[in-house]
Amino acid sequence: MTDPKSSLNYRKAQFLKSAAKLSQCPPDNGREVAFAGRSNAGKSSALNALTGSSKLARTSKTPGRTQLINYFTIEQGVHLVDLPGYGYAKVPEAMKNEWQRHLNHYLTHRESLVGLVLLMDIRHPMKAFDQMMLQWSIDSQLPLHVLLTKSDKLKQGAARQVLNKYHNEFRDFPLLTIQLFSAFKKTGVDELGSKLDQWLLYEDEDPLAGEE
Repeated sequence: MTDPKSSLNYRKAQFLKSAAKLSQCPPDNGREVAFAGRSNAGKSSALNALTGSSKLARTSKTPGRTQLINYFTIEQGVHLVDLPGYGYAKVPEAMKNEWQRHLNHYLTHRESLVGLVLLMDIRHPMKAFDQMMLQWSIDSQLPLHVLLTKSDKLKQGAARQVLNKYHNEFRDFPLLTIQLFSAFKKTGVDELGSKLDQWLLYEDEDPLAGEE
């Protein structure tokens, strides 16, 4: 990479477009990181905390857009992707199945995808959807970073216990990382930004090269 940057300015993020299926996504020639999680995991709040905007991810909450893949541009060819939230009780089962089909297609075929951020409420982690995403990451060898969201809802010691539990569970999978996160307290925002920089600013280099 010529004249590499050390970090990206996520406060420059702007909404680009919404896509109902893979064929409607932007051209598949950049670099992007997708955010996934159950509908109550705090995905929009995390994106807003990262970008310093209280309105950026509101687009994905508007009626009719919750089932869409939402793209936000950081700079030319660099995107954050807000994937549909799952587990929303008012959505018919047939629509949930359709969302799942489009998500699987996106995860399997999107060549620009360089990493996945999985958001889990620290009080209710590892539901069926979370397990599915973790297994998909392991099987596909795509880096995955877990945000244990709403960490401010637990005392510091209790939150650290949950974090350590998953550190131990993930220790055999070098492509899986995890951190505490609170959009309300802005805890972990810089750590998340550093992880995204690692993924989005690499091109031909192996991000694990040189690590033990």
